[in-house]
Amino acid sequence: MNREHSYAVTVRWTGNRGVGTTGYREYDRSHEIQAASRPVIEGSADPSFRGDASRYNPEDLLVASLSACHMLSYLHLCAVAGIVVTAYVDDAVGTMSEQGVDGGRFVDVVLRPTVTIESGDPLIAIALHEKAHHVCFIANSVNFPVRCEPSVRTVT
Repeated sequence: MNREHSYAVTVRWTGNRGVGTTGYREYDRSHEIQAASRPVIEGSADPSFRGDASRYNPEDLLVASLSACHMLSYLHLCAVAGIVVTAYVDDAVGTMSEQGVDGGRFVDVVLRPTVTIESGDPLIAIALHEKAHHVCFIANSVNFPVRCEPSVRTVT
């Protein structure tokens, strides 16, 4: 059975310094992202593009989306397989390549999750990362490689 899901967000530019976009240096890249009644995410551009480094940029959020989707898929698979995960930390890194005036694109993302398990086979825990990658909605939606370099620790 196919099902469709809809995700509505509002992105509001807050960077008008009073003169709009009269020049490339005349406006802030500040914006707010909100979905339903959830907290606002303060966004900007990457500092390389005149953005505010104290705010999330779209590139951060793309990498975070891939990491979070993988994690949620993985935790589900572990629960089904009887592997008890007690901690999960991913130090994910995305690489974007600029292509002159024609913009740029992500060329890859590497997920590096460190998973702590209380019970279950560590080899299965590692193998489930591959399956999680294939069922992750976000990874299935991008046109660049998403690699996973997992490690598993056991609690004794």
